[in-house]
Amino acid sequence: MQIGLVRHGLTDWNAVGKIQGQTDIPLNEEGRNQARLLGERLLQESYRWDFAISSGLSRAEETAKIISSMLNIPLAPPDNRLRERRYGQVEGLTAEERESRFGADWHLQDLGQESDIELQSRGLVFLDDMWHRHPNANILVVSHGGFLAQLYKLVCRGVLSERIGNLSLTVLERKDDDWSPLLFNCTKHLLTKQS
Repeated sequence: MQIGLVRHGLTDWNAVGKIQGQTDIPLNEEGRNQARLLGERLLQESYRWDFAISSGLSRAEETAKIISSMLNIPLAPPDNRLRERRYGQVEGLTAEERESRFGADWHLQDLGQESDIELQSRGLVFLDDMWHRHPNANILVVSHGGFLAQLYKLVCRGVLSERIGNLSLTVLERKDDDWSPLLFNCTKHLLTKQS
């Protein structure tokens, strides 16, 4: 089994540095173009995907629709376990606004945000469920940067921690009851000409 993990395309809030969390912000035109570029890449590569699934937030859902349509694979119903971290009082705020209101250590305060442990648990339950329900399938998953970063801390041990780019692709393979990364946070498709 392989799982391809993709962060959704760019949104207007991403572009200005606002935390989206579970606020439903749509893709912008650049985000749609990014999704098409990944779709083109996946058509050329040897990975084969049986179906796609997303968090259901519109930015992930539209990214998944664009890619699954290009790959001619089904899009499964959304799964809420793939949603972005709930950021509570800081959703919709830029870094400057967060620090102005709550201080530089805002992320250490209880402002209604979901904890790392809660997020990691959600991710592991999802992976385990997919493994048990679709052990022979290769699944393309479109989710969110905060969610994916926490999941990668658990399943991509030894891989450097880095920002998860919009439309980045990570491919995990399940072997011997463990996940191992075949590809990590790759955005080479975004380096091609933007059309």
